[in-house]
Amino acid sequence: MFRLSCILSVMISLSSYVDCNPGPVEDIVVDRYSVPKRCIREVKNGDFVRYHYNGTFTNGTQFDSSYDRGIAFFGIVGQGRQIAGVDRGIMGMCINERRMITVPPHMAYGSQGAGRSESSETIPPDTTLVFDLLLLDVFNRADQVQTQVINTPENCTRSVLRTDFVRFHFNGSLLDGTKFDSSYDRAQTQDTLVGEGWLVSGLEQGLLGMCVGEIRSFIIPPFLAFGEKGYGKVIPPHATLLYDILLVDLHNPKDDITVEIQEVPKHCTRKSVIGDYIRYHYNGTFLNGVTFDTSYQRNSTYNTYIGLGYVISGMDQGLQGVCVGERRKITIPPHLAYGQHGAGKDIPGSAVLVFHIHVIDFHNPKDTVQVEVTFKPEHCNETSELNDVIVYRYNCSLLDGAVLFTSADYEAPQSVVLGADKVIDGLDEALAGMCVGERRTAIVPPHLGHGERGAGDVPGSAVLRFELEIISIQKGVPEGYLFVWLDESPAELFQALDMNQDSEVLLEEFSDFIKQQVAEGRGRLKPAQDPELVIGNMFKNQDRNSDGRITADELKLKVEEDTEKEKARHEEL
Repeated sequence: MFRLSCILSVMISLSSYVDCNPGPVEDIVVDRYSVPKRCIREVKNGDFVRYHYNGTFTNGTQFDSSYDRGIAFFGIVGQGRQIAGVDRGIMGMCINERRMITVPPHMAYGSQGAGRSESSETIPPDTTLVFDLLLLDVFNRADQVQTQVINTPENCTRSVLRTDFVRFHFNGSLLDGTKFDSSYDRAQTQDTLVGEGWLVSGLEQGLLGMCVGEIRSFIIPPFLAFGEKGYGKVIPPHATLLYDILLVDLHNPKDDITVEIQEVPKHCTRKSVIGDYIRYHYNGTFLNGVTFDTSYQRNSTYNTYIGLGYVISGMDQGLQGVCVGERRKITIPPHLAYGQHGAGKDIPGSAVLVFHIHVIDFHNPKDTVQVEVTFKPEHCNETSELNDVIVYRYNCSLLDGAVLFTSADYEAPQSVVLGADKVIDGLDEALAGMCVGERRTAIVPPHLGHGERGAGDVPGSAVLRFELEIISIQKGVPEGYLFVWLDESPAELFQALDMNQDSEVLLEEFSDFIKQQVAEGRGRLKPAQDPELVIGNMFKNQDRNSDGRITADELKLKVEEDTEKEKARHEEL
């Protein structure tokens, strides 16, 4: 559009000039036929504006249109950059407002009119013009980023600083509401460093001081956004940008893990170290509280070695120095977690991870059974040992207190032969050396318990806690023996067995003799078995030709047999 600085009525007739008497000075006529309910800002003198328009004569004939060119008009208000009538008529206009501005000739192109251009028709002299305007944008060089806090989380322990790395969701629109981009549409956050020039400067300014979970709205003037060039086809030149931001994540590339100890058991006799094997439950969330994984849902602990690279390095660090039963919160920056690539579909790149963990137990593959005597009677004449038959009470639980088994569930206490491979190795060890009436607590590592696979209700790799009490001890006999002498055996054993002195011993004689030795306390049968069966097996061992009788030549004590075998073995060598 062109403008004349003065208004003259000029009539050209032949070669002479004739002065005209102007009539009453007309003013512009403004018809605000569409006004938005909310007006975030009104045009004032000195503002830059961007608007679309159709320009027509009063008869409706169009002489110009920014719509036809596909480029909105951009200019400054009140500086003579557009015709006076529009300059005046646009004052006080709101974004998205539509106005019909009727401009008399003296506030348009006056008596000279305007010649034809590539995009507009000829405007005759003294022509009243009608402009149908839609205001798209308005800003001022004095503008700064306008920030409105929509929502702030209650607890904000850290806010965005320069050099921080942030992940945020956003909706981006122009002032007229036209959306140019949205991270929600891509289902992917915008990830960037702050203060390093990765973003337009106005957005970097607006992000400073934000907390994770905070929502802000920014209005960014063009000179703090994409300026006079705009961006591609979506952001036109000289466009003010409106961002609605939700901060999802925040960390600094120099961050280490942070550990918040939430609960420690009263008794902590040992803390985890590198090389330990640990079982723990966890809830894994992002900084905004959204859960990405939980062991509780699977009803199964996570089991791993500590400090050996089996888990992300931040967790390797965070699990060291824990007590059994401890609860702690471990916050892990992405460079100590899954980095910029993330993991699968659940963990995006550059995500800070928060783990709320509960330590169930841990052990070291070199651990032995830990025994604590909780009660010991004053008088203890004998203690349990290998091959003894013991009767005992027990409670078996995990280290978190979950009860697995108890002898109280049965009518009678448990009975077992120590060393007979009838119970787990750790329990065999824990029951050895006990007095009748003694009570113990034993901690059994999994390699001496049910191993990495577990058994029944016992989880894999579980450390077990036993509460034990010995009820009775029945002394046993060495492995491979059915009977042992408690005193010296008779010098002439065969004569002692041959009660009727007929030079042979039948089963009945043999049985009567052995029973007499047991009754008089001179010998002991293998316990926990039918005595008749044990004695019968003893007889068969001596009846070497299986003729139902034992002769003096056949009879040999097991000690003698073992000695002969050992001697023969050495002779072979």
